[in-house]
Amino acid sequence: MEVFLDYLKVFAVGGALCALGQLLINKTKMSSARILVLFMLLGLVLEVAGAFSYMKEFASSGVTIPITGFGSSIAKGAIEGAKEGGALGAVSGGLKAAAPGISAVVFFGFIFALVFRSHSKKI
Repeated sequence: MEVFLDYLKVFAVGGALCALGQLLINKTKMSSARILVLFMLLGLVLEVAGAFSYMKEFASSGVTIPITGFGSSIAKGAIEGAKEGGALGAVSGGLKAAAPGISAVVFFGFIFALVFRSHSKKI
């Protein structure tokens, strides 16, 4: 029963984030790219404020899988890098923390570009 409640929390929080994104798409003139950046910045701000760890403890992958988790990992890496190497450490720490995600995007983007053929939308 406890595992079911964990899954329910993860689904509810992740679904709420997705629903918020969909509402922003439907009710505003914001592009999908701007909404992604907004969510990434939300994760970054929540990490800096110290609230992301509480959200992660409550909903685990419900908040870490969406782009908010990527923003949080960049902030966490930048904070750790700044403690070790100042301003330059903040930049390199953020890049080190983001490297696995960026590498996966480049790798899978390349694979999908080989497998699928791109085409323009028909309007």
